[in-house]
Amino acid sequence: MKPNKISVFEYSRLKTGCEYNGVAFTPALLESLERFHTSSKTRYFNLIHNGVEFCEYVGVIQVDGIQIEVLPKLDSNSGDVNAWRDLLIGMLREVGMFRVSAPSSSLLTLRSNSILELYFDLFITEVEYLIHTGLVKQYRRQTLNQTSLKGSLDFPRHLSQNLIHKERFLTNTSVYDQDHVWHRIISQTINLIRLLSQNTQIHNHIGALELNFPEVSVQRISEKTFNKLVYTRKTEGYRTAIEIARLLLLGFHPDLSAGSNQVLALMFDMNMLWESFIYHSLRKQFLINSAPYSVKAQHSTDFWATGSCRRYLRPDIVVDSPDDGRRFVLDTKWKDVAGAGPSPSDLQQLFAYSQFFRSARNALVYPGRKSSVQSGCYAISTEWADSVSCSLIQLGVGSNIQQWQESIFQAVIEWMEAVW
Repeated sequence: MKPNKISVFEYSRLKTGCEYNGVAFTPALLESLERFHTSSKTRYFNLIHNGVEFCEYVGVIQVDGIQIEVLPKLDSNSGDVNAWRDLLIGMLREVGMFRVSAPSSSLLTLRSNSILELYFDLFITEVEYLIHTGLVKQYRRQTLNQTSLKGSLDFPRHLSQNLIHKERFLTNTSVYDQDHVWHRIISQTINLIRLLSQNTQIHNHIGALELNFPEVSVQRISEKTFNKLVYTRKTEGYRTAIEIARLLLLGFHPDLSAGSNQVLALMFDMNMLWESFIYHSLRKQFLINSAPYSVKAQHSTDFWATGSCRRYLRPDIVVDSPDDGRRFVLDTKWKDVAGAGPSPSDLQQLFAYSQFFRSARNALVYPGRKSSVQSGCYAISTEWADSVSCSLIQLGVGSNIQQWQESIFQAVIEWMEAVW
């Protein structure tokens, strides 16, 4: 049975008493979202009267067995749910959110109609691949109170615990097996998918995984657990599965006060996703086309300092031309500016970038219904450039990711190499 799903766009509203995609938005569902909103550090939506209003985050929230899918949207006229879902999945793939190390899998050929189920499919594929290639063993310390002396005797604790039982020995031993933190993370993720998914095919694959996956100890998994992981030659193959497990486990919020209600939030900031997508697209196309440019993301420089307090300028994308020393600064904004133009704060921000990075050409990069470039200059000259420009680059949103990336490259290259 497929889970009930509500598909909406960013900045949309859900109100109680209304139906969306045939699913009723009930007061009980609103109450669960309100509790999640109160306990969550990140505000994926805002509370309004008898409802919620989504903001710049896109992705999926599953609560009370209902998936609320939030998709990006450019304007009021671009409301094709399937097209925008494919676009979002394509963007996530390009920025590395859907990396797959398994060479092939029948699951990956499926066209999932749910972002959440696609993550489930990818995780299952990765774990199946790990089982097929062989699960890693590691040494771990184990304390046992046994009747034979095997390992090193923990003498102080042995005296306190076995004062009466003279036949026992409290020992510390090293065990070489598959019960370690990597497999404990995977095991808990398998249990989470079984709990949340209502897809029969996914449940069948989960059942097969459990038959072939070893029994491991239960460990409390937190963000610190993932931060302490160190990948080696043996565990590098676990990276994709662990990254997906991190998204799922840290995005899961058990609602203890309500008992059975559970919330899983897999949400992405659309502004950050747009920035990362533009960077990866340019980097990829520069390599494919052997363009004589280098591109950097989040390249920072000192801006202000007093004592131990320092502030930095960090533009989204910096493109350098090693041949002639030219520099271009791009600042990405996911918003529709058709007919409105850039905000004064965005223009002021680009001017500050131009001064500190000595970039004569700068641009604000927006999505658009079609690609276009508007060139403009600041009403000031600098000692190192006759004029400093700030252009508006609108990149037409395409349905095919590969063609879209090629058009992004062409638009940016034409802007950088134009004579004006």
